This record gives sequence, structure tokens and C-alpha cells, in this order.
Amino acid sequence: MSLEVYRASAAEQARTQDLLRLFPATGRLALDIGARDGHFSRLLAERFEQVIALDLTLPQITHPRVRCVAGDAAAMEMADGSLDFVFCAEVLEHIPPALLSGVCREIERVAGGQILIGVPYRQDIRVGRCTCGNCGLISPPWGHVNSFDEARLAALFPACSLQSVSFVGSSKVQTNALSTRLMDWAGNPYGTYEQEEPCIHCGARMKGAAARSPAQKVATKLAFWTRGLSGLWARPHGNWIHMLLAKR
Repeated sequence: MSLEVYRASAAEQARTQDLLRLFPATGRLALDIGARDGHFSRLLAERFEQVIALDLTLPQITHPRVRCVAGDAAAMEMADGSLDFVFCAEVLEHIPPALLSGVCREIERVAGGQILIGVPYRQDIRVGRCTCGNCGLISPPWGHVNSFDEARLAALFPACSLQSVSFVGSSKVQTNALSTRLMDWAGNPYGTYEQEEPCIHCGARMKGAAARSPAQKVATKLAFWTRGLSGLWARPHGNWIHMLLAKR
């Protein structure tokens, strides 16, 4: 799915509107971590005098108030407390678990005012896994290696106070260990192979699922059946969580 189609979807429009509601009305300097195509950097530039658009590769954003920077959120070349507002959405779910707390500490360090975090809420990252056609190892859907609830997200920012929490969308997708093992053995034929994110093990781009043997097709059906049992007890919850924090 292209970014244009994704941005135009009803779900993404609802998420964007909730984030905009949580943006400060005005400010001097904001940071957009994981700026990608600059969609939110431009929206921030409508309210801030200057916006730093940060990504691992240099963003290509043409806007008089947006300054593009190539850099790593784990080691930002910015002074302590120098930013009025730090915005970080669709990022923390991708950070390797061993680096996650360090990235959050770095966000706290550069923030001088508010921090707005957006991540999937209570995502079961066993659903939609992919089996890499290059190395044969398993990657989570969309490259999401972390799952969050309110408590875990708040605990990553101990130097901040909680100002607001909101939820967008609805989901009750979940599975269980047996279904996951069966789907893995079957080659994960219904994984998110259209994703841009590469294999988390070898870095290769994901390809379509491999052909399955008759036994693997049976395992797939059993996996769906056992996953359906988990769904009987699943309760809907928000699809995204947006947490607004203030630096103490």
C-alpha cells in the first residue's frame, strides 16, 4: 500500500486528527522523529517556528520551516532540554528491544517541554508473522518488535508526568501459542509480506509466502481454528494509543 493510499484511509485520518488534537497550538522548536515523507513535519510546521525532521536516512521535505536531519534517535545531536515539543509516532514499535529504553531516555533528554508518543496498543505481534524467503527466519508483522500498553509506555519515560492518554480505532485480534506454532510450521502464508520493513534478521526485503505442502495447508487450517478459540474471549480495545507527556 502506498503512503498516499494509507494517509487517505479512514483509520489513518482518525489517527491523524487525534494526534493533531494533542499538538500544542504554537511553539518555537519541534522535533519529528521518524519523519519519513514529512506528513507530520508539515503539520507541525503550521504551529511551530521551526521543525526538525529526523530519520535514519535524510528526509526529502521542502518547507521553509522544516530542517531535515539524518540521524539515529538513540544518539541525537541536540542539547539537553532544547526542544519545546518532541513527536514520535510509528517508531517505538520498530526499535530493537535492547535499544528501546535508551531511545526513550534520549527523547527525554532533548525534550524541554512536551512529548507525544503514538504506538499500536496491545498488539499481538504473533499475528501476521512472516517467514523470510532469504534466511528462513521469522519476523513480526510490519517489523513491529515491541507491543505496548499504558503501563509499559509510561514506564519508559520516568522523567515525565502523564498529561493525556487517548485511543483510536478498535481491535480484538489475538492468537495463542498453539496457533502460532502451527502457522510458523506452515510457513506463515498469511503474513504481512507487502510491508516495506525488511527481515529483522538478515535485512532482506520480504517476498510472498512460499508454496505449502498438503500437510502445511492442513496445519494452516488448524491454526485458524485454534486462533478462533482465542477470539471467543477477546475483548475489543483501542488499535492505537497516544500518550502526551510533560518533562518534569
